Amino acid sequence: MNLLQLSVIIPHLNEPDDLRRCLLSLDAQRADGIPFEIIVVDNGSTEMPEAACSNIPNLRLEREALPGPGPARNFGANVARADILAFIDSDCIAQPGWVRAVVECMATHPNIDLVGGDIGILINNPQCPSAIESYESIYSYRARVYVERYGFAATGNMAVRTRVFRSVGPFGGIATMEDTEWGQRATARGYRIAFLPEARVLTPSCKSFAELARRWDRHVAHEYGKVAGRPTALLRWLVGCAIVVASPLAESVKILRTDRVSGARNRILALACLTRIRLHRARRMFGLALHGDSGRFVEGWNRERS
Repeated sequence: MNLLQLSVIIPHLNEPDDLRRCLLSLDAQRADGIPFEIIVVDNGSTEMPEAACSNIPNLRLEREALPGPGPARNFGANVARADILAFIDSDCIAQPGWVRAVVECMATHPNIDLVGGDIGILINNPQCPSAIESYESIYSYRARVYVERYGFAATGNMAVRTRVFRSVGPFGGIATMEDTEWGQRATARGYRIAFLPEARVLTPSCKSFAELARRWDRHVAHEYGKVAGRPTALLRWLVGCAIVVASPLAESVKILRTDRVSGARNRILALACLTRIRLHRARRMFGLALHGDSGRFVEGWNRERS
């Protein structure tokens, strides 16, 4: 079988330790004998991550001044030299076989244009997960749902044929949900997407509830932008707000049945965190309906890392 070459593109902003861990997880996969290049695109860090990138073969360190992971990924895609582009975030750890799974899938399924891999939560202490870790293990990074129901792949673990990426065009900027928008633009044009569970990465959960809330603030603000100024849509938005408030009761059944966490303790913690974040989302939705001003939750959302 003729295996295709791969370009792995990693946007980076002020996370040199995480980036180093990501790069080491990729470098370990060279043992599979599949050639690939790594392109790290710094997006305005206080210091270029030269130390984090040291002694990693076939790596290029570039810089994109325009804020946002989308522009950083676009820069990497523009200078990539391979037939396949794979995108991974700098805080992700590629699991063994990630490169092989992507390349073999593309080589053996020429009808597939882009894939989304599985994303799991990296638990700091597997014997005692936190409430946020338990919640995110169930509700964050629902990669299969993104692909099969909504027609996009999370850019923390996504691969696409280079010719397809260049045909669809670049990711959006900091004011967009760039992975959702790009993926749905690609599938609307008839490009075929597939879920690839064998290509798995792990990523840390949010470190605090405030960080988790900021992530949802951005998502809610983007969704509000679709209904602002439209009275009928705004009424549906308020109904949705009420549904979000009531949703933890219904979700408790899912938490009881899920296999993504185990034990009564972790399920209770997941439900508690879910309830708290859903109430936060509802409060934010109601506030936007009253006052608007969604831009403050979007601009600069990824400039906070230090």
